[in-house]
Amino acid sequence: MNYIKETINLSDGTVEEKREEIKRYFLQTYELDEKLFDLLEKKDFLYEQPNRLRHPLIFYYGHTATFFINKLNVANIINKRINKSYESIFAIGVDEMSWDDLNDENYTWPSFQQTKAYRDEVKELILNLIDTLEFTMPINWESPMWIILMGIEHENIHIETSSVLLRELDIKYLKQDELFEYTNEYSDTYPQNELVDVKGADVVLEKDYKEPVYYGWDNEFSFHKATIKDFKASKYLVSNGEFLEFVKEGGYSKLHYFTKDGLKWLDFSKAKYPTFWIKKDEKYFLREINRIVPLPLNYPVDINVYEAEAFCKYKSEKLGYEVRLPSEDEYYRLNDYVNAQACEANIGLKYFNQTPVDKYKMGDFYDVVGNVWQWSITPTYPFDGFKTHPAYDDFTTPTFDDRHALMKGGSFISLGNEILRSARYAFRKHFFQHAGFRYVKSDNEYRTKLNNNVYETDEQISQYCEFHYGDEYYGVKNFPKNSVDVLKPYLEGINTKKALDLGCSVGRSTFELAKTFDEVLGIDFSANFINVGVKLKKYDSLTYKLATEGELYDEKNVSLEQLNLEEIKEKVEFMQGDACNLKDIYTGYDLIFCSNLIDRLYYPQKFLDDIPNRVNENGLLVLLSPYTWLEDYTPKQNWLGGFIRDNKEVKTLDTLKENLEDRFEFIDTIDVPFVIKETNRKFQHSVSQMSIWKRKATK
Repeated sequence: MNYIKETINLSDGTVEEKREEIKRYFLQTYELDEKLFDLLEKKDFLYEQPNRLRHPLIFYYGHTATFFINKLNVANIINKRINKSYESIFAIGVDEMSWDDLNDENYTWPSFQQTKAYRDEVKELILNLIDTLEFTMPINWESPMWIILMGIEHENIHIETSSVLLRELDIKYLKQDELFEYTNEYSDTYPQNELVDVKGADVVLEKDYKEPVYYGWDNEFSFHKATIKDFKASKYLVSNGEFLEFVKEGGYSKLHYFTKDGLKWLDFSKAKYPTFWIKKDEKYFLREINRIVPLPLNYPVDINVYEAEAFCKYKSEKLGYEVRLPSEDEYYRLNDYVNAQACEANIGLKYFNQTPVDKYKMGDFYDVVGNVWQWSITPTYPFDGFKTHPAYDDFTTPTFDDRHALMKGGSFISLGNEILRSARYAFRKHFFQHAGFRYVKSDNEYRTKLNNNVYETDEQISQYCEFHYGDEYYGVKNFPKNSVDVLKPYLEGINTKKALDLGCSVGRSTFELAKTFDEVLGIDFSANFINVGVKLKKYDSLTYKLATEGELYDEKNVSLEQLNLEEIKEKVEFMQGDACNLKDIYTGYDLIFCSNLIDRLYYPQKFLDDIPNRVNENGLLVLLSPYTWLEDYTPKQNWLGGFIRDNKEVKTLDTLKENLEDRFEFIDTIDVPFVIKETNRKFQHSVSQMSIWKRKATK
C-alpha cells in the first residue's frame, strides 16, 4: 500500500482543499494506528507490558485518541469531554520521566471494546471539526487547525513507538501474518564500511512560528546556524555484520568501552549482544516486529546509544584514530551535502522492516535518511528563541536533562513530520527506537552537555522562578512562602499527613508545605513549571535568567539550601496533571492548596464539582485567586464570577459558596498581596483572596 508519507503543506491551496487533505491524512493515521494492534493474536494481549518502564499496550491504544480531546479542550476549541475517566488514565505516562507515575496498580484499564468505542467517538468528533472549524490560510500554530495537525503528528510518533513496543513483546502474542509489505533481502555477507569525505559548510535551520511551511514541534522553530569543517563519515550505517565483529570480540564484556551510565545499563540489562538479536545453537536470528528471521548481516544494527558509543570506542582502537557518533549539526551537513531529502529511501512504510545498508544510495553515501534512525552525540537542547506551544508545553522540555539523545533521519516506519530534515526527536539513551548509527572522524566541536542547572526556556518560566524563589519587593513578602505562613494557624488541629499543592507552578509552596506535612505532592498542568521543582530537588542549585531591560538580563541562582528547604525535599514529589481532569488516584488529602489557579482553568466548574471528593473529613481546601478572569485562559461562559447576570453582579466568592457550602464549612478569607517583577523598573502589584474551607464530616 502506498501511504501518504509527507506531512501537510500549510501554505498552499484553499481552505476547502486543505480540509479534504487534512481529513485524508487524519484517517490514514488514525486507522494505521489501529491496524498496528491487529498484529496481536488476541486483543486480550493489549494488557501485556512489553517493557517494564512503559505502560501496557492498552494505554497506547487509548492515548492517541485522548490526546486529541485533551489538547482541543486546553486550546478552548471544544469545551466538552467524551469520557472524563479515559481522558485522565490515558493522558500521561508515555516516556519514563522523573515525575511520571508508572505504578500499574494505580490503573484500572477499560476493555478493548470500550476503548475502541471511545476511539470511534473521537474519530467522529475530529472529522466533524475538520469539516466545520473556521480557519484561514496559511495555517500557523495560532490556527485552530494546528491542534488537529498536532494530534495527527502525535499519532504518527506513536505508530512508530508502538511498533517498537510490539517488537519488544514476546512473539507468541503476535500474528505472523504479513499485514504490511516486507522486504526479504537477507544476506550472510555485508559491505565493508569505509570513511568518506564530507565537505564543510554552514548549516542553517530556520522555521517561522507565523508562517511555517509544514507542521513542526516547538524545538524546531527559531533560527540556528553552525559552521562545520570538513570531516569524514562512514559510507554505510553500521550493519549487523560489522557490529557482529564487536560482539565476537567480547565487546559487551570490555567495560572500558562503556560510559559510566552505559555501565549502569549494562549491569541492569545483562546484555551480551543487541536486544533484537536471538542466539540459538551458536546462530543469530533477528526479531523484526512480528517475525523472526536469520540475522541479516547486511541490514543496519538496531541498538541504543550506550551500545553505539561502545562500538565507536572499539572501532577507534581498531582504526588507530578516534571515531564517534556524529553531532546533530554534522548530520545536517551530511544531509545537505548529498541532498538526501530528494533521494529515494526506505521510509514512510514502503516496507515494514529494514533493508540492506547498500540499497539506497545518496551521493557517495547510503541511508542518510531512512532505514533506521541515526543516534547523534548531541543531547536535546533548545535553539535560541525557543518557546513552547501553549497547548503542549511538555513536548520537548522534559528532555532537557542530558539523558535524552537526539536522533536523526527517520526509520522505515517514519511518517509525516518525522521524515523532515528539520525534525528533532530525542529518546532516553537506554531506549530502543528502530535506531542505529553511523560514525564520523571529525575535528568539529560539538555540544556534549546541556547545563542542567540553567533553566534555558522562555521568559515566563524565569519570571515565575523569581516570583517563587526571589526576593520581596516594596515591602511585599514572597507570595508562595507568605501564603503558606498565613495559612499555618488554620492547620492546627487537622491531620498533617498528606497535602496536595494543585497548580503548584515551579514549586515553592510545595516545598514550604512540606515543613508541616509528612508528604506533599505538587501537580501542575505545565511540565515546564514542575521541571523547575524536579531540578531543584536533584541539583545543588538552579540558575535562571531575569530580564532587566530590553534584551538585557541578570542571572540569578537559587538552591533549596539557601531557602532552608534542603532537609524536607524528600517529602516532596511533582507530577504533571490537569486540575479539571485529575486521575482518580489523587485523593485522601488533609489539605488541598490551590494558589492562583481557579481563574486560569479552562473549565473551573468541573474542578469545583470534583475537588471536594479528594479532601478528607475535617481536611482543608484552600483557594487563592485575584479573580482576574480572562478569555485567554477561560472561555467567558465558564467564568465563575466577574460578570453581570439577570442585572446582578456575580462575584466569584459567592459562586464558591454556592458550590462548596453543602460539603464544606466556610472558615475565613484573607487578602494576600503579591508583586511580580517583570524588569528592573516594571512590577505588577496584585492582591489574591485566600478562602479557607473545612470538609464537613459525612453523616
